[in-house]
Amino acid sequence: MIKPDAVEANNIGPILAMMTEAGFKIVALKYTKLSAEQAGKFYAVHSERPFYGELVEFMSRGPIVAAILEKDNAVEDFRKLIGATNPAQAEEGTIRKRFAKSIGENAVHGSDSDENAQIEGDFFFSQLERF
Repeated sequence: MIKPDAVEANNIGPILAMMTEAGFKIVALKYTKLSAEQAGKFYAVHSERPFYGELVEFMSRGPIVAAILEKDNAVEDFRKLIGATNPAQAEEGTIRKRFAKSIGENAVHGSDSDENAQIEGDFFFSQLERF
């Protein structure tokens, strides 16, 4: 997912380009806006964490780009491509090093497991929206 901060900064194109140049196939893509309720459901796993309220507010403040990407070893390779959550610690050449503003406004979200990728993909896309 391309988060509101990166969308606001007009970085959709360059981020998608980095994804495809890294060998990812876009299976589904959607430009949308999450309500606070939807953002809360998506990030429910963090509901007990102190940053949850700020995260929900941030993720519902503007449009996002949701995507399903395919590639061999997709989750691990995408986590490498996006870089560390803290852009100051992200490696050069990663999405977050190039586009993230802070730990909280870190440009992109990537699933942390194949299981969560399936759950998150199902959150945004029906089977008819996948190619």
